[in-house]
Amino acid sequence: MARRPRGLSESDRRLWRAWVAMHHVAALPGHAPPAEPAPPLAPAEAPPAPPPLPPARPAKPARPAMPELQVGQPGPGLDAKRWKELRKGRIRPERVLDLHGRRVQDAHAAVLSFILAAHADDLRCVAIVTGKGSGEGGVLRRELPHWLNLPPLRALLLGVAHAHAANTGAVHLLLRRRERVKVAR
Repeated sequence: MARRPRGLSESDRRLWRAWVAMHHVAALPGHAPPAEPAPPLAPAEAPPAPPPLPPARPAKPARPAMPELQVGQPGPGLDAKRWKELRKGRIRPERVLDLHGRRVQDAHAAVLSFILAAHADDLRCVAIVTGKGSGEGGVLRRELPHWLNLPPLRALLLGVAHAHAANTGAVHLLLRRRERVKVAR
């Protein structure tokens, strides 16, 4: 923490002189009143403004962002037959991650590493169990779609669906094949 400068500011000195003059206060014997400060110097002439910059080059057109995945909606690049099999639960998950009892940060890290490892192992379908949660439906269940749409994971996924209409506490993820992954830049 910086120390305050000692003494009074110019506005405080003016206020004090006005108060002294108004109340007819005399200086103590042997103490002369402080001298009036010199008026501030006029600011020097400002240097000339730099020449304007040349117009910027037009930016490269941005790559279209991958559309957001939604649970229960087919992702782009997924054929109708595969989507129906995923949605009806006919594609069996090759690996399952159970998030019961995990905190949000731990669950997010677990989902990230789970999907990256499954994709590295060239798995096609995995399941993530969040549980239904209590009250408003559970924090993990609500956060999972957001995590799946983040850049490292979104490019790896083709579709996300509940394995059965009655089982909303778990989702099946259809992963892209390794050679077909397009990395977003």
